[in-house]
Amino acid sequence: MWNGEIETLCREQMREIQTERLKSVVRRCYEKVPHYREAFDSFGVHPDDIRSLDDLVKLPFTCKNDLRDHYPFDLFAAPKRDIVRVHASSGTTGKPIAVGYTHADIELWAECVARSLACAGVTSDDIIQIAYGYGLFTGGLGLHYGAEKLGATVVPISGGNTKRQVMLMRDFGVTTLACTPSFGAYLAEEMKDSGIPEEDFKLRVGIFGAEPWSQSMRREIESKLNLCAIDIYGLTEILGPGVSCECPYQCGLHVFEDHFLPEIIDPDTEEPLPEGEIGELVFTTLTKEAAPVIRFRTRDLSRLYYEPCACGRTLVRMERILGRTDDMLIIRGVNVFPSQVEAVLLSVGDVDPHYQLIADRSARHMDDLEIRVEMSEALFNDEIRKIEDVEVHIRKEIESTLGISVKVKLVEPKTLPRSEGKAKRVVDRREL
Repeated sequence: MWNGEIETLCREQMREIQTERLKSVVRRCYEKVPHYREAFDSFGVHPDDIRSLDDLVKLPFTCKNDLRDHYPFDLFAAPKRDIVRVHASSGTTGKPIAVGYTHADIELWAECVARSLACAGVTSDDIIQIAYGYGLFTGGLGLHYGAEKLGATVVPISGGNTKRQVMLMRDFGVTTLACTPSFGAYLAEEMKDSGIPEEDFKLRVGIFGAEPWSQSMRREIESKLNLCAIDIYGLTEILGPGVSCECPYQCGLHVFEDHFLPEIIDPDTEEPLPEGEIGELVFTTLTKEAAPVIRFRTRDLSRLYYEPCACGRTLVRMERILGRTDDMLIIRGVNVFPSQVEAVLLSVGDVDPHYQLIADRSARHMDDLEIRVEMSEALFNDEIRKIEDVEVHIRKEIESTLGISVKVKLVEPKTLPRSEGKAKRVVDRREL
């Protein structure tokens, strides 16, 4: 256990720490960041009004547009001379979001990732291959610094070049793999095609994050890579990877709540929801210096559990991400998440975990949803009638799950686009 004293505190002790840190970060944001001072004033709230965690609801939310509108550095609470590194989001929907780090922030980040890895069962005896992208994306460097702080041996290969990934995995005796779930599935294909005997690989733990994935995908990856697949969570706006992580019990991600204060709200009413109810995940950073955020709306759907875990940690646990409020498809009034479809596909068999949801609008202005999924090699070489039967079976199962009619198209193995980062699961061709 990386930090046993903090990670096993009773709820009252944790709340005391959170309260003092919340009061401090609220005051610093008010004094150092004009945006927050204006937002607080417009809400009629002053730092002196924040006396306990119950007062958190008095504070305004921070949204992605707030960060984007103040690009690049206007939300920083530290002077530029103290900023030692900048990371940024991909900016696929507009300008990127830039986040700065002081020396203390880098140390905090390394500690949180080290705690995440320890939580997952990684030790200083492990060799970890980091196949997240390095650069402005936080995944690669985030895992890198945390793994080094833990004392593990790091193979900083980044993404891509799957043949080399597989070779080094075998030659170096890699025991831990860190990458996106979709890239993990991609590597599993390459390992199988390489002809290298399964027993030549030493993998035992996988640290997968940066995109939602279903329990079915987890079991698929565990089976093909012969490891324990652990979910890690983070986002650029909060810190990067290391906000929360599963332990081997796989019963929720332990939130490092001494640094990140979580809430669950109703995404429509913005009201807090009780423990155990599904809603939008909101975070307040408690200890970041350069770019603290107050009540950041992640758009991720989850729920929180406060009872202690069987591993001994008393940290609040968040359920693995169930979807997002802003990337779900609405098809004929029904909310559709890729993870719902993924779970059905992987329960059926005869198909591989590579698929796309394509939304379009017919000439009658009706929404259509086509699901393209790759056949397994065995099914591809089977009779046409068997392929048609599987297609019909998948369509019926998905329609039963979603409650709407869909089209299902089985395609040849390895024909859908592959990604070294986040998989592009949804293609929306409608003009909404």
